[in-house]
Amino acid sequence: MGRNPFGRGGGRGHRHGGPGGGTGDGEGDGRIGRFLLQGDLRLLVLALIEKEPRHGYEIIRHVEEMTQGFYAPSPGIVYPTLSYLEEAGYILAESEGNKKRYAVTDEGRAYLASHREAADGILGRLTELAERLKQRREHHASRGEKHGPELPRSVEAALLNLREVAARALAADEKRSSEITRLLLQVADDLERGSGGLANV
Repeated sequence: MGRNPFGRGGGRGHRHGGPGGGTGDGEGDGRIGRFLLQGDLRLLVLALIEKEPRHGYEIIRHVEEMTQGFYAPSPGIVYPTLSYLEEAGYILAESEGNKKRYAVTDEGRAYLASHREAADGILGRLTELAERLKQRREHHASRGEKHGPELPRSVEAALLNLREVAARALAADEKRSSEITRLLLQVADDLERGSGGLANV
């Protein structure tokens, strides 16, 4: 029986290994308006491979197309994920020249069947965020508004999520306004100092 690569603490060498565990591997977490925890990405990759065998670059391209370009997992995240799933027994690699094509195993299919709701939820969250980001861009474009400098779509998505998280926090406790302001100013200050340091290299 393969290891469970989706549960808490399942990621080797990472702080968090599953949904709800925090910031994960730097790709963000799995709540709506954010990206993916390590465990979420593994489940997403497994679900995509179940639909049809895929190469690693095809997975990257499919996720990017699915999210209308706002998010594309990097090769440095996808390929270790594929290796992990293969070691766990959920997928099998088939060599095609110098490339590998991955197919789901019976064990991987059975695991997905028992976690279908979670897998569908991940796909739904990514699609919903992409659609909302697209609507926001179209809204500004239709009104001829300029809403600051152009940013990578992944950064715009993160900022959109930040607004939603701040709104929820304030709705729960409006007294947290000062705390949120302090945190945002600290982030801005950290970015400013980091930029200055890079400019002087």
